[in-house]
Amino acid sequence: MDTLVLYEHPLSPYAQKCKIALREKQVPFEARLPEGLGTGALRASGFRKVSPRMEVPALVDGGFEIFDSTIILEYIEERWPEPALLPATPRERARVRMIEDVMDTHYEAINWGLGEVRFFHRGKGTVAETLWEGAGTQLGKWFRYLEDQLGDRDWFNGDAFGWADLCVVPYLNGSRGFGFKPEPRSPLHRWLERVHERPSVTTTAEEATASIAGMEGVAEWVERGLMKREYRDHRLEWMIRSGGLPVVLEGIERENIRFLEDFEPPT
Repeated sequence: MDTLVLYEHPLSPYAQKCKIALREKQVPFEARLPEGLGTGALRASGFRKVSPRMEVPALVDGGFEIFDSTIILEYIEERWPEPALLPATPRERARVRMIEDVMDTHYEAINWGLGEVRFFHRGKGTVAETLWEGAGTQLGKWFRYLEDQLGDRDWFNGDAFGWADLCVVPYLNGSRGFGFKPEPRSPLHRWLERVHERPSVTTTAEEATASIAGMEGVAEWVERGLMKREYRDHRLEWMIRSGGLPVVLEGIERENIRFLEDFEPPT
């Protein structure tokens, strides 16, 4: 049997939700870090054939290559339907897919911006302070949104853990790592404790935590132009409207940020 390969980085929330899904379904896979991720060497590694956007995650199943975390989740659900991660009814499926979408775009951009400040030392002085304080205010609003979505349920997905839960937890873990977390004893806090009782979540979270040690020195790599951070659409928008336009302009001038490249078919 061909090995199922998931190209990922442990800190990527997009990759984390795919790993949690595979682990919930007890599907064996090999987690693989693309050679040269975040650097110019990625282009030469051949990864473009697997993911034309040159982003993680990407899944290879018996030579069949899939990119984009949502498409990968859909493939996993259809390829290994038990246990089901999507709710049973069309309306509930639409509801959890909307939760996934806001976490992958609006929410992800906030955590990503916090990482730019803390790990990559983007912005100095008042710019960094503005970004950090703005992120905290915005996260508070998203916590309220999530509590409204959770309601009186035990799980975002409904009666059981599922799609919506695995799409929320990587992002809340990321925020918590930056010091932003739900109020103690709040429904969202209790959900976060409950979801970490699942081995699929704890294993994935532990891998992410362990990888943080490798973030030492990344600011210097960026400063020297050895690593370029990708400013995809929602991240760029967040940075500009949150007061980080100087960060973007400096990154363009120093050529240590990148945007999504022109799509090229694999050769």
